[in-house]
Amino acid sequence: MLHEPAPKTPGQDKALGYKSRLGMRLFCVYTVVYAGFVAMSIVSPEALERRGILGLNLAVTYGFGLIVMAILLGLAYNHLCTRMEDRLNGPAASTKAGGKAS
Repeated sequence: MLHEPAPKTPGQDKALGYKSRLGMRLFCVYTVVYAGFVAMSIVSPEALERRGILGLNLAVTYGFGLIVMAILLGLAYNHLCTRMEDRLNGPAASTKAGGKAS
């Protein structure tokens, strides 16, 4: 699906409020999970030395988990925002090329 550039003025995007709220919620979710990692590093660093998945210690596993989570949250954000833009602005607003990639 071709995604056109964002509108130049905020008044043209009827989904702007939804996208802002969703972005802040996903940011808060990620921040809480990351804060857990930081707290564990401060309070119990020896816990991060324990072996976890594939023999890697918990620090490495948690770190890779944070990276994967960030990617998944980004993909979810893009999917949900595109769906809301299509619903509120009309599919023609986000796919002017008729679904053909140029």
